Amino acid sequence: MLIFAALIRSGLIEKKQILEAEKCVLVGVVQKDQTELQVKEYLDELAFLAETAGAITARKFTQKLAHPDSKTFVGKGKLEEIRDYLTGRDINLVIFDDELTGSQIINIEKALGVKTIDRSDLILDIFARRAKTAQAKTQVELAQYQYLLPRLKGMWKHLERQGGGIGTRGPGETEIETDRRIVKEKIALLRRRLAEIDKQAYTQRKDRGEFIRVALVGYTNVGKSTIMNILAKSEVFAENKLFATLDTTTRKVVFDATPFLLSDTVGFIRKLPHHLVESFKSTLDEVREADILLHVVDLSHPAYEDQFNVVNKTLQELKVTEKPVITIFNKLDQYEKNTFDEWLNEEVKTQILEELRERWENDTLGNCVFISALEKRNLEGLRATILNRVRRLYRERYPYKTEFFGISLDDEDAAEFI
Repeated sequence: MLIFAALIRSGLIEKKQILEAEKCVLVGVVQKDQTELQVKEYLDELAFLAETAGAITARKFTQKLAHPDSKTFVGKGKLEEIRDYLTGRDINLVIFDDELTGSQIINIEKALGVKTIDRSDLILDIFARRAKTAQAKTQVELAQYQYLLPRLKGMWKHLERQGGGIGTRGPGETEIETDRRIVKEKIALLRRRLAEIDKQAYTQRKDRGEFIRVALVGYTNVGKSTIMNILAKSEVFAENKLFATLDTTTRKVVFDATPFLLSDTVGFIRKLPHHLVESFKSTLDEVREADILLHVVDLSHPAYEDQFNVVNKTLQELKVTEKPVITIFNKLDQYEKNTFDEWLNEEVKTQILEELRERWENDTLGNCVFISALEKRNLEGLRATILNRVRRLYRERYPYKTEFFGISLDDEDAAEFI
């Protein structure tokens, strides 16, 4: 990102040149532990990522392979098929759904004659666009260098281009650094800088006092920020794009005289690069230090159960599975549009919804609620569910200060979680 900022300042390229939409093709490999349907879903998500970054997907290519080719990831025949498709078309970008090595990038670009990036590079590009605060910018830059380090041989050539576009916002200076030692020193510097920022953030979190902390978690683009805006009556940026916000936002919320802190966190995603998780661990501290997690699920998404499992797996990696979790199934209105045909009568619709609720109430031990944030449906039920859990924790943690947190001594409802 720094190399392009320097080029903009010098007038060598204009900002609009970087932001101009690119046409791309996507490439995925069906490996032995995957199905074609899964890879199709992965490529659909990759297309959404590309759209978020400003690219238009022209076509998707897939190939069945027991193991990816060590030189070009896909086979020679598939590479020729992609090259034939690109010939004569105004397409200047190929995106692979899996991570590529530096040498694979060199070989693929040599064969296809166009810029080639992978899923991790694309996500880093989106993060570079979305980073606003000093913390987020430092985290993104650190992740970029960590991604770059094992790919030095191939990636520096990849970054030599003077043109803009997706995947070219890698770290660098006005002259390309080719020495591994310099990159390692830069990583060490960024880690020290981030440690200082984290120290300040930790101090701020400690200053929040005795308030119960509630954190919104979930897959990216499930409606967390919209729910945050509704519950906290705030104006957190919300958009129908992946990773609309990277920075954690915390607001004080008061329900029926009971205060608590509500935080919106960065969304999770399949195949989230490890170095991104490592770089954003300070942001994820909001999740680790929360008392209650609100797991938001996009009920209308065809693969919402997979997304649900991805988030749960990430929470396991963060070692926060012992915390109370309220699962919020959002976008109920869109689910109904996708599921119900016009000829279905109301009785059948009600039965379908009841069976869905019963299934998830069993799976979550009753700790779930179904809403439509867009249509503001069942928001009172959501507020009541959160309030009961918050009050219960206050009573457990501060049994002699309940009135201070807006809980009367005869408030029996606070002892139960709906």
